[in-house]
Amino acid sequence: MTSWMPPLRGRLEEHFVTSPALVGNHLGDAHVRPLWVYLPPAYDDTADQQLPVIYVIQGYTGQVQMWANRTPWRKSYIEDVDDLFSGGTTPPCIVAFVDAWTLYGGSQYVDSPGTGRYHTYMCEDIVGYVDSTFRTLDSPASRAITGKSSGGFGAMITPMLRPDLFSHLATHAGDALYEGCYLSEFPQAARALRAYDYDVWAWWEKFQTRNGMWAPGDPAVITALGCSAAFSAADDGTPLLPFNPRTGELIPELWQRWLDWDPVRMVDRYSDALHSVSSFWIDSGTSDEYYLDLGASAFRAGLERIGIADDRIEFALVEGKHGDMNPRYPLALAWLAGRLSR
Repeated sequence: MTSWMPPLRGRLEEHFVTSPALVGNHLGDAHVRPLWVYLPPAYDDTADQQLPVIYVIQGYTGQVQMWANRTPWRKSYIEDVDDLFSGGTTPPCIVAFVDAWTLYGGSQYVDSPGTGRYHTYMCEDIVGYVDSTFRTLDSPASRAITGKSSGGFGAMITPMLRPDLFSHLATHAGDALYEGCYLSEFPQAARALRAYDYDVWAWWEKFQTRNGMWAPGDPAVITALGCSAAFSAADDGTPLLPFNPRTGELIPELWQRWLDWDPVRMVDRYSDALHSVSSFWIDSGTSDEYYLDLGASAFRAGLERIGIADDRIEFALVEGKHGDMNPRYPLALAWLAGRLSR
């Protein structure tokens, strides 16, 4: 294996999408966003062929250029996608890589006064741009969404909220069962804020001077701040932490706003929408540090509870931690590609 990206057999295009949904967002983040679109060889082989689209979204602190990153002895995700759709055994698909970075490191793909209208951006601006620019099959049956961690959360909730757009999903260690994945982080964040007189904004001012170098406690605080911006922001956009930073005690009314976004708890509220979803790929590592193996199991149990047929679901708990899911990505893509309507 070479240490650089070889020429692709398909092609990767970089576009920029002007998003009306993100104009004037609270954080002042750009409303013109990069969009990477992978076109398989089959796209150019037949000039009038329309293809399904798989939308790929990232975990917290992810931005679109990271899909080209390499680690030692491992191909980039872009290369994995090219191998998959150039091998002749996986039905061809367009793959769209969505950027949802914010000043706080991520949007959770929801509409919020604290970050911006990122769900509308993804579903209206991005999907609309892809369908108007490329030869796509414009129907929910021909559209899938996949992601890991926060991206896995986005992949779970988007077909619930927009069954008119998405009928297939894959979630790798997606944020779910919030008492497992978030509650253990709040005490860590509270301890880290002790050095800043319990003031998250004093911490934020210092954090911005570190140039990406993490101090102990920073990951828990940035997650709490960013998710508060997404889930429990005030009407003026101010993120409201769901715990008392001095004591770590939960603030019930704010914590409830987080719980309302827990995919496990959303299952019953969105039962009708979930019954319109044709494909659910759900996996996690058995040693996930955020207990997202339990979240995956609880989401799977919720689907069973509301009567989703087993033949729609591919579920697996595999050995590994939160960061060990990369080899699962192309497996899920291939599975989705085989189930998308053509």
